[in-house]
Amino acid sequence: MNILQINTADKGGGAEGSAFNLMRSFRDAGHNSWLAVGTKYRDDKDVFEIPREAPNRTVLKLANAMRALDKKGLPAARRIARILDRLANPERLREWRSGLEEFAFPGCQRLLDALPGVPDIIHCHNLHGWFFDLRTLQPLSAHFPLILNLRDTWPLTGHCAYFLDCDKWKDGCSGCPRLSLYPAIRKDTAAENWKRKRDIYSQSRIYVTAPSEWLLEQAKQSMLKAVQYKVIPNGIDTTVFMPGDRMAARAALGLPTDAKIVMFASAAAKTVFKDQETLANAVLEMHRHAPELHFLCVGMEMPSLKGIPNMLRLPYVASPSKMADCYRAADVFIHTARAEAFGKTVTEAMACGTPVAATAVGGIPEQIISGKTGLLSPMGDAFALAQNVLDLCKTADSMYADCAARGSIFSLKAQTDAFLNWYKEIIEDNGKRH
Repeated sequence: MNILQINTADKGGGAEGSAFNLMRSFRDAGHNSWLAVGTKYRDDKDVFEIPREAPNRTVLKLANAMRALDKKGLPAARRIARILDRLANPERLREWRSGLEEFAFPGCQRLLDALPGVPDIIHCHNLHGWFFDLRTLQPLSAHFPLILNLRDTWPLTGHCAYFLDCDKWKDGCSGCPRLSLYPAIRKDTAAENWKRKRDIYSQSRIYVTAPSEWLLEQAKQSMLKAVQYKVIPNGIDTTVFMPGDRMAARAALGLPTDAKIVMFASAAAKTVFKDQETLANAVLEMHRHAPELHFLCVGMEMPSLKGIPNMLRLPYVASPSKMADCYRAADVFIHTARAEAFGKTVTEAMACGTPVAATAVGGIPEQIISGKTGLLSPMGDAFALAQNVLDLCKTADSMYADCAARGSIFSLKAQTDAFLNWYKEIIEDNGKRH
């Protein structure tokens, strides 16, 4: 089978890592597996960068030079490249100025040209991130079976990645109250953006999948009408994220062996969709009631917690094996969010045997079995969250086996097999149509 996935990049947050891992897993299963991306960071022969094209070639060259610097880690290079891309393409600049979502990416018309073969199926992940012309869905779905894998609610809204407590997306997104939510728009054209998406979907033949029932239910209530809807949870590498020696993990991290340790982590700490404020307030509350607690903070900068003693702060951990040690070292893992389709760190922690205290939003309640693998608290309730963590610290050892068993269900192999089986059904279904 020839499988093409499309995503923002091949390295970064949850969707990027998931798409890349799936590509490798399909390849390991004996399939031709390719990933087309807006920005390629990894040196992998099966990852292809979608061509960047624009009328003003001189400015485009400058944008490409900034993208090269971004890949080397230069701060602000990505933002500068985005500005130059707009200047190089009058249609895209017009869209941006008027508040429309930017679809003017002419290189998308040639995204199949670099592939070594013809795909049997196309699997789209995140399509926001300033790289993809959503109008391409119509011609692609006319020639190939096409899946849209929801990673957030952006495909359902007039611009935002998550609608939070707003219901305007259900009937047109008129009068957007949050223009600054990512991806931000300059003017309130959310209703027009919503209609553009609706019209594109109505002319396309799309299969829709999501990692949680919650997210799929949102899609069913939206203007995104699919041929078929299917839940396939995100998978993690359970050969890495699995139970292990807690004392050895603590020793490797320089943590005390006889303390209760609470862990929290984020690769995108500054996004409004995470809830740093509730997390910080919960940590402060725990410290007041249990000053003997130790904390492990990974990848976050939280100025309000600088005065907390007994806190080990680690920068973003890129190594999966070191991240697994972090989970193993902890008695409890905390996950807070204002919106979440599926919490990857939740399943990683459980797979390592660590119970999770989390906010009950989005798809998270589908991951945690409350009372067996963790506890859930209302969004924004720092006091309830703190109490849940303290309660879990007392019972964590007795929940170890249930957590490990629950986490192992969300394996990359299970996700791979589920998609491959579904691909075969879809391809067969499309063959009957022709």
